[in-house]
Amino acid sequence: MLTYEFMRRSLIMGIMIGIVAPSVGYFLVLRRQSVIGDTLSHVALSGAAFGMLTNSYPLLTAILFTVIASLGIEGLRIKYRHYAELSLSIILSAGVGLASILISFGNTQGVISYLFGSLSLVSFQEIILFIVLSVIIMGTIMFLYNKLFYITFDEESAFLAGIPTKRINIFFSVLVALTVAISMRIVGVLLISSLMVLPVAASLLIAKSFKSGLYYSVIFGVISVIVGLILSYYLNLATGGTIVLSALVILLTIILYQSMRKSNV
Repeated sequence: MLTYEFMRRSLIMGIMIGIVAPSVGYFLVLRRQSVIGDTLSHVALSGAAFGMLTNSYPLLTAILFTVIASLGIEGLRIKYRHYAELSLSIILSAGVGLASILISFGNTQGVISYLFGSLSLVSFQEIILFIVLSVIIMGTIMFLYNKLFYITFDEESAFLAGIPTKRINIFFSVLVALTVAISMRIVGVLLISSLMVLPVAASLLIAKSFKSGLYYSVIFGVISVIVGLILSYYLNLATGGTIVLSALVILLTIILYQSMRKSNV
């Protein structure tokens, strides 16, 4: 499998996605914002379609669209403080509507590769861009780890303690947008939110602490990507689907194992 250059490129990007997506998703799940991945993925699709229509680089326009949408979500979340989920519904509706209109204009034949992910179309330039953005995302999470931990569990107390919660929330929303946009090349916009949630769901079942939960999320994410890439290559299956189903199998295995242990006890 690794004798092919496109598979080596895909493996590099895949492993990094397996690290970045669950890391960001871990904080989203604990903040009860796991649906934000679905919302931004639909916006990313409209960004990719816009790039194709304007003969621009679809990945860059997708990043631009998702970053703008993430800022919109944060702004609406503040405006609808007691109905925060409305912000996701509004942006999701806008993303779906815009994507359907842009795709109907034609000249978007390559949009399928962004819907479900594509191994063969990953370019060297995309790897460089992905590595740079991944380093920025993970470096930011490590730098803001303590503050993100505090905000995740008690945002009001964090604000009273002097932590700039508004700026950090905006910055974190941008990180989520970048994660969705850069991950859609392999996993696909319709499935990236699953990779941000399923490894986290599995880790929460066995983690003994906040930090161990984050570690398990990354481990399960990387395993899911590697197994998914191998299966998709040898069985000629859709890449994104096999990655997500691999993550689902890990989750179901842990659930089954814990059920068997309880029944034996």
